[in-house]
Amino acid sequence: MLTEIHPKLPMRDKNKTKNYYINALGFRNIGAVDYPDYLMLEKDGVQIHFFLFKGLDLKENYGQVYIRCNDIDHFYTSLLEQNVAIHPNGKLTVKPWGQKEFSLLDPDNNLLTFGQSL
Repeated sequence: MLTEIHPKLPMRDKNKTKNYYINALGFRNIGAVDYPDYLMLEKDGVQIHFFLFKGLDLKENYGQVYIRCNDIDHFYTSLLEQNVAIHPNGKLTVKPWGQKEFSLLDPDNNLLTFGQSL
């Protein structure tokens, strides 16, 4: 019966979050109404929603999303070409569990892990 999932992550500054996801990662704004405390973004059918949390302590943010890809090598290379920072411990590697993965931290320390099955 379940059909989709749209994770909600905290953001401290809507403009910084929007800029990062749209300009660095290629998402687009899908909100029909511009709510000051909420943001909805989409890329390739994957939606991520954000809620304003101005008091977010970056050291205590454990927001995480795992996003599956079908051409992870191309996506990873395109991010490197745009100088998007890859997580220091999240370079593109093959994992023992049969996934090729890499990770990013967004401006609010939300961990985005991208993976593709081998």
